[in-house]
Amino acid sequence: MDDRMFRNAMGKFATGVTVITTELDGEVHGMTANAFMSVSLNPKLVVISIGEKAKMLNKINESKKFAVNILADEQKEVSMMFAGQIKEKRDIEFDRLGDLPVIKDSLANISCKVYSQHVEGDHTLFIGEVTDIVLRDGEPLAFYEGKYREIAKLVDVN
Repeated sequence: MDDRMFRNAMGKFATGVTVITTELDGEVHGMTANAFMSVSLNPKLVVISIGEKAKMLNKINESKKFAVNILADEQKEVSMMFAGQIKEKRDIEFDRLGDLPVIKDSLANISCKVYSQHVEGDHTLFIGEVTDIVLRDGEPLAFYEGKYREIAKLVDVN
């Protein structure tokens, strides 16, 4: 199989959209990612996957902490900004969760300290120990086959 076939196959897995944030020397850094999952309940662990060419890799290596911001459906533009798809500078509203910047109005903000990391292929997997969480109601921003999608509202059939 070639790289395109592999990417197309991976695109068949619908995901939510996150922005990973960290802070170094008072400067906020972030990147859009959909490679995120929960790992363990005890201890509470999550994993993110960061490519070897991503600027964020060194930022997390230095800060030893990160936040996962699970985006709401109305935050498509935020995702596009952190993915580099929108080039002009726009203001992003950040809140704080512990000592980390988090994106305001996300469905969930999850602060983590790096628990361990593993280089696998051309990515580093950061296992994060969850230190705090903030939740909000809303619908998720979804990604499928390389495009942003909306999830249809669930209907209770009972």
